[in-house]
Amino acid sequence: MEIPLEVDVATAAQLLREGALLLDVREASEVETCAIAGSRHLPMRQVPENLPDLPRDRLILVQCHHGGRSLRVTQFLRANGFTQVSNVAGGIDAWAVQIDPSLARY
Repeated sequence: MEIPLEVDVATAAQLLREGALLLDVREASEVETCAIAGSRHLPMRQVPENLPDLPRDRLILVQCHHGGRSLRVTQFLRANGFTQVSNVAGGIDAWAVQIDPSLARY
């Protein structure tokens, strides 16, 4: 199955229910404002040194505030041999609007 470069938040929510890992690449201060339950926080700048700790046998969904940083991380992971990785288009902001309106928006 071809893994798309990006998925929308509705698709991401379904994939999370099916066992995907949500990788939140925002900064700690952003995560303190709001976060999606069950996500793994790993700031963008720390991704390269943590490659050995990321699963290669599980779908990884990468998320940030609006989708820009997470798209760069998605492309970086793919360039480093991760075949099951997609960006969450719209980031946590779109998630707050479409999936979980209880999340704080910033």
